[in-house]
Amino acid sequence: MAQVPTSNILIRKLQTISGLRQSDTAILESVAIQEKEYQANADILRDGDQPTLSFVVLDGLIGSTKMTGDGKRQITSFFVPGDIPDLHGLHLSVMDCSFTPLMPSRVGFMRHDALRAICDQHPSIMRVFWRSTVIDAAIYREWVTNVGRRDAYTRMAHILCELIVRLRAVGRIEDHVARLPITQAALGDALGLSTVHVNRVLQDLRRDGLISTVGSRFHAADWPGLVRAGDFDGTYLHQRAANASRQ
Repeated sequence: MAQVPTSNILIRKLQTISGLRQSDTAILESVAIQEKEYQANADILRDGDQPTLSFVVLDGLIGSTKMTGDGKRQITSFFVPGDIPDLHGLHLSVMDCSFTPLMPSRVGFMRHDALRAICDQHPSIMRVFWRSTVIDAAIYREWVTNVGRRDAYTRMAHILCELIVRLRAVGRIEDHVARLPITQAALGDALGLSTVHVNRVLQDLRRDGLISTVGSRFHAADWPGLVRAGDFDGTYLHQRAANASRQ
């Protein structure tokens, strides 16, 4: 894995959730990372690992995953470019979930000792990292509500709205159009639905004119309608934009 400067995608993501001073940006730009590419479903970290590195998503889509005793997978969150999915690993010695690419992805690893040194020496960056992990917790709470209390149609619309808002914030989507080669099986694992049910719900959303898909190309054809269908309020993403749900 070749060592390269930290991608600007990390800085752009952090700027969507908190103000970064120019001095903070310079420090983050100096952090060295090691890039690595992964194919879909090739775990980056596994439940029980004791890592000395954290990683930032550079391209693709990562899921945090848990397995039941009988081998069923639950995806508990999505992570898009700019996210640091395992930042909490700085303070936890053992991983309590796995991190799995849901499509071909590229990540950048950062040493824990380097990140700890930055946090010790630059409290403003430590606060931004802390805010990022707190927002991750807010997303988990929303996902619990989504899976536990919304019907399948609403669940699907909601998760698609979230992906659009998060991808748009880091410049990975234009005019509500994105390339999302995520499988229906992965969507089912995120929403607690069978693959057959996922297929049926996506057909319903297309029939109602809310989305269109061509291969891996996804388009939110009726964004206001998709927001209503998903009972979506982007407040929990805590982006600096005035109202994320109206992007």
